[in-house]
Amino acid sequence: MLLALVPTGAWAHSFGVVYTLPVPFWLYAWGAVATLVLSFAVVGVFASHTPALHANRTAAWHTLPRWLAAALQLLSVFGLVLCISTGWWGTPNPYGNFNMTFFWVVFLLGYAYLTAVVGNLYALISPWRRVTWLIGRVWRAYDRPRLAWPAWLGVWPAVALFFGLIWLELFGGTKPGMLSNALAAYTALNLLMVGVFGSHAWFERGEIFAVFLGLIARMAPVEWDDLNARRWRLRWPGAGLLGDGPAHWSVLLFVLFMLSATAFDGLHEAKPWVELFWTDMYRWLFIDWYGSNPLAAFSPMRELWRVWQGTWLFASPWLYLLVYLLGVAGVAALAGHREPLMATARRFALSLLPIVLVYHVTHYYTLLQSQGVKIIALASDPFGRGWDLFGTADWFQYNIVPDVGLVWHVQVTLIVAGHVASVYVAHLQALQWLRDRKLAAISQLPMLVLMVAFTVAGLWILSQPIKVPR
Repeated sequence: MLLALVPTGAWAHSFGVVYTLPVPFWLYAWGAVATLVLSFAVVGVFASHTPALHANRTAAWHTLPRWLAAALQLLSVFGLVLCISTGWWGTPNPYGNFNMTFFWVVFLLGYAYLTAVVGNLYALISPWRRVTWLIGRVWRAYDRPRLAWPAWLGVWPAVALFFGLIWLELFGGTKPGMLSNALAAYTALNLLMVGVFGSHAWFERGEIFAVFLGLIARMAPVEWDDLNARRWRLRWPGAGLLGDGPAHWSVLLFVLFMLSATAFDGLHEAKPWVELFWTDMYRWLFIDWYGSNPLAAFSPMRELWRVWQGTWLFASPWLYLLVYLLGVAGVAALAGHREPLMATARRFALSLLPIVLVYHVTHYYTLLQSQGVKIIALASDPFGRGWDLFGTADWFQYNIVPDVGLVWHVQVTLIVAGHVASVYVAHLQALQWLRDRKLAAISQLPMLVLMVAFTVAGLWILSQPIKVPR
């Protein structure tokens, strides 16, 4: 669906056509690997966990003005209502309807990147949290938990909802009306779950965007007070990634799915992946089932293609989990620690978040550049009826085509920088855990190998042209 939003080429991983890299891919890969290894050496020699861990603890708290908080909350609820109403009563054209660009591009992409700067402001302005709060003001018994959130449940509801969201994005063929139906259903689910488990438990562990944005906010240089949502203070960027790690391993799987879903989005229409199914597997396997006539085999294979894609999307975080656990097992062995493997895995889980963020940005930032800016025009005509409420309906109507060479080099820079940041955070975590600089550096060698593999794989996916079966 995100591909369909772009008015020119398909830019899921920067290029809709074959793009010849300025230098061979292997040079980029070796350069990225060399940067990671050198950064690992520098971090091992000079890094200290003390500033990042303790510097923000003495920072002064600031309070967001009440009127500003109220205005942001009102704007958030209004945005949700407008998204639902424009899908139901506006134009069915995805390009001319406000809700498609606002939800998929401005909110899901733009606000996620903003969260990495301003912190977890979403906890204060979430439209679903505000609606349930208003209901609780009128019906006092509404927000009293009927059931306690089971410890074993972790954030599994958010994981399941996240899978549904990504499937809807990639394979749902979403139209404005369908998106409105999904948002209305999701609103009803939030109302029901708050009535059952209470707002604190649900919005901390079940609501998908609260979990998603809350994890991204851990990298931000702004920390918001859990007890008073309007209070904030500055801290070292990434300080929120340090500590004992998430309490439940479902958070680890959520983080890995954030990573694997982005990688799969870049891969699932890439030429090598498509040819693997439609050419290689047809020649090796399907020709015996569907016959040697490719035209006759296309229709049944297309249905199988959808199953194939959905299956691999679901499997992707589990494959990442397997690879990650192998790396963590190496860390534990070199550290000489005997704690359970999953405890060590949770300890380093949040060090993956810088990679998650840069993968997300590199795959999708061109959508903000090409389609996101059009929200200014759509705001003047949200229902697609020829209105011009703010005098901006004719703005950015031309096609914005980013320069592919610039896009590629921005992507390379971001991916390498994100992996270097993850190496640094993982090393600080090891220092906090082991309290020995030499042992911490040695224990992180398997994580370095893991980061190198993620870097090369990420760059390779970004460099592949798109090939979609029609």
